[in-house]
This record gives sequence, C-alpha cells and structure tokens, in this order.
Amino acid sequence: TGAGLVTVAGPATLNQYFEVKLTEVMTEPLAETAEGFLDEAAEDRIRDLLTERSALAWGPGLGTTPATAGLTRRLLSSIDRPAVIDADGLNHLVDHLPALRRAAAPLVLTPHPGEAGRLLGATAREVQADRVAAVRSLSRTSGQVAVLKGARTLVAAPDGRLAVNPTGNAALASGGSGDVLTGMIGAFLAQGAEAFEAACLGVYGHGLAADLAADELGGRGVIAGDVAEFLPAVWRLIETGPGDG
Repeated sequence: TGAGLVTVAGPATLNQYFEVKLTEVMTEPLAETAEGFLDEAAEDRIRDLLTERSALAWGPGLGTTPATAGLTRRLLSSIDRPAVIDADGLNHLVDHLPALRRAAAPLVLTPHPGEAGRLLGATAREVQADRVAAVRSLSRTSGQVAVLKGARTLVAAPDGRLAVNPTGNAALASGGSGDVLTGMIGAFLAQGAEAFEAACLGVYGHGLAADLAADELGGRGVIAGDVAEFLPAVWRLIETGPGDG
C-alpha cells in the first residue's frame, strides 16, 4: 500500500519464524512472558522503534494477557505517532474508550461487529441492527475515527463525517482479511494521510482488491493473501483509470 519500510515486532521466540517467512519485512524480537506473549518490559523498545517510524499497527496476534493489556493502554495514550488498532488491541480497550480522547496522536479503531459490541457493552446483533448508530457511538465515545467492518463497511469521525463503502464481497469474511485492512490503513497513516482519509482509502481499496480477486479467481476460494496480492492492481486502477476494457 506504499509504506517504504515495515518492521514486524513480536515475542522473541517467534522472531526466527518471522525471519524465514517475511522476506521484505524487517523484524524485531521483543521481551516476552513465560507464556510467549509480549512482556511489559518490551515497552521501552517499542517506544524506541517508534522514534524512527511514522505509524503503528497494533493488535493482531497480540493476545489478551494482563501484560499486553497494560502495554496497549499506556502506548495508545502517550505515543506521538498515528496508530490503527485491531483485534486484541481492541479487546484491551473495553471499558477504556473514553480514555482515548486524551491520546497524543490520531487513532483508527477497526472492529468487526462482535468487537464493536464488546466496546459498546452490546451484542453483535444489536450492533448490526443499527450499524450507523454503533459506529458513530464508537467514534464519539473514543474521540477517534472508527471503522465498523462488514457488508458496506462504515467509517465515522468524531466531527460527524460518515462514509459508506461500496466495494467488497463475501470473500472478506475469510480469516485474516481484517489484518490486511489493518496493514493498509497503517500504511496510509505512515504516508501522512489524515485518520479519516486513511481509513476510507484503506476500506475502499481493501474491498476493491477483494472484488478484483473474486473476478479473477472466483469468490469462493479467495483468501486474505489473495486480497493482498491484488493491491498493486487496485492502486494502478485508481491512479490511471480502467483504460480500454
């Protein structure tokens, strides 16, 4: 999505696997607990890393331990880099949304209906019954941009802006597709996009990549990795237009 350099930071015992699997990505081993989750001792190193990086994507694969909970809340309240928050990063914010109003930099929250329900003290069914009210409530309560994933993904800003995404299909229900979106929004934040703009660009491009993948491969078999593979075609299409045919 245009980020020039990406670093994956995770528990030290996983670093050897990252090194083998992620050819183009830098890796950083961090202090971990005996159970293999990030330890609170990793906080200083994460802050050091952020001094030379433009944005943070936080949450996928994080785990829900007391150490990761404290780490999440302290980082998001104080770092001076924009961040996108997903998955377990969101789970650590249950009952802590209002505290995000005091965050030092813009944040983008990207829950699916189940995560949104936990953040709002509601059920996923209640969220789905009025998705616009739910995403606006998330944004107002947190003072940050909120993305409510699902059919016709919604993006809300605390100033009242609301966007409804027209792209995407059922292939995005496959595991890992939300993590692709997290990376995309993070990449736009790193390139200097304003939080609402970054979220809208990410959501639109994510859905369009799924549409192109389904057209090429057939919707039933499309997985998250396929969506990522079609991103260069999405940006070419957006930047140059469809051309002949």
